[in-house]
Amino acid sequence: MRTRRLAAAASLAALAALTLASCTPGAAASETAAAIAPELGDDQQVDIVFESYNLSQAGAWTDTVQQLIAEFEAAHPNISVTGQAPQGTSAANSSYTSSVQTQLLAGDPPDVAQLTFDSLEFAATQLGAKPLSDIVSAEELEAAFGGEHPMHPNARVLADWDGKTIGMPYVFSTPVLFFNADALAAAGIEDPDFSTWDSVEAIAQQVTAATGKPSLDVNCVVTGGNWCMQGLFRSNGARVLSDDRSTIEFGSEQAVDTVERFARMTEDGVLRNVDAAAQMEGLATGDVAMVLTTSAVQGMLLQGAEAGGWTLDAAAMPGFGDAEAVPTNSGSALFVLSEDPAEQRASWEFIEFMTSDRAYELITSQIGYLPLRPSLTEEGGALADWLAANPLAQPNLDQLDRLEPWVSYPGNSYAQVDELLAEAIENVVFYGEPAEETMRDAAERAQALIE
Repeated sequence: MRTRRLAAAASLAALAALTLASCTPGAAASETAAAIAPELGDDQQVDIVFESYNLSQAGAWTDTVQQLIAEFEAAHPNISVTGQAPQGTSAANSSYTSSVQTQLLAGDPPDVAQLTFDSLEFAATQLGAKPLSDIVSAEELEAAFGGEHPMHPNARVLADWDGKTIGMPYVFSTPVLFFNADALAAAGIEDPDFSTWDSVEAIAQQVTAATGKPSLDVNCVVTGGNWCMQGLFRSNGARVLSDDRSTIEFGSEQAVDTVERFARMTEDGVLRNVDAAAQMEGLATGDVAMVLTTSAVQGMLLQGAEAGGWTLDAAAMPGFGDAEAVPTNSGSALFVLSEDPAEQRASWEFIEFMTSDRAYELITSQIGYLPLRPSLTEEGGALADWLAANPLAQPNLDQLDRLEPWVSYPGNSYAQVDELLAEAIENVVFYGEPAEETMRDAAERAQALIE
């Protein structure tokens, strides 16, 4: 399993290096001159391309995005939107920027791109993302964030860069601990306490004793879960990057202690050693009883619970000791890449719709992502009845108030930094390598990549 994971990471690193070597960096977003895109004429027909990684995910993800595109086009008959998945086969975050880079080199990038927050600096400085605060007026931008159901203040700043709004926060979640309540009850656990990792391990040990197999998956400690691992580090007093963005810090004593905590769970036989793809299926198929992962899989898990005849429940991300957990976000923002003013205006109108009350009504109820306009879930809001019928979404909503951002690494090698960290964590957690030496070596190698 380890060989397969590292081979995949190496392939991604090679692709990123090849693309970067051949790409002429675009002007930094902060250096672009403000040029408000003019309003479209009533008979001005504009075609735009929207690249979304959700369109590479079958089921609720693709269906919801396509429904939103159709609704937007019906309301804007002069704007035609072509939705496309990222070019290439990889589903890793670095492939999203590689896809855009490849199209930039060919002179035909998508007009709007959904990119994950770990690529924020890269999108702003290398991909030529146009600051939204340049192409629309301050009043328009504020109106888009506000309205009857304003975007949560912790969400609206996630795609800010160098004092400007580079992208519009779009879809994300916080880490949620989903569990099979029936499996826990069968092991004698009726009212589980998931407040700390000590209590989680005690529950997992009891379930494992009853089933004879590991009972817990943690998405944060496998490749692809670094967004979530940042939350575990922060919850235990560690950081991955200094506040001034100059120093890698995941080799610190607190970071080492965090990784060692999960290595002990593996040694105790309660934490399962599988990759992210297998974790997507584990709870639904009964291979584990608990998983800490993104709420974006909530819809899939509900379907699995219904098909399997068991009860799905959820809890907030556990903390370490007496300290409150610090959730970080997964997910993405929408960026405008077009150079043409008419396409920029059409792209803005599309982005405005895709982050509207109506969009989050569908995105939350059909997929499980957080409604970034949380008052939609309050009395009179479009999601009030949905939340009443789906109370397991409440931990995800509550964590929005404590949210800290998924940190992007500086420089062109941000994806390789993530790969170094993921490899180090897996080597310690699953393969018994010494935590202090492994994490500090990874931090030193990452430091060289950002300097």
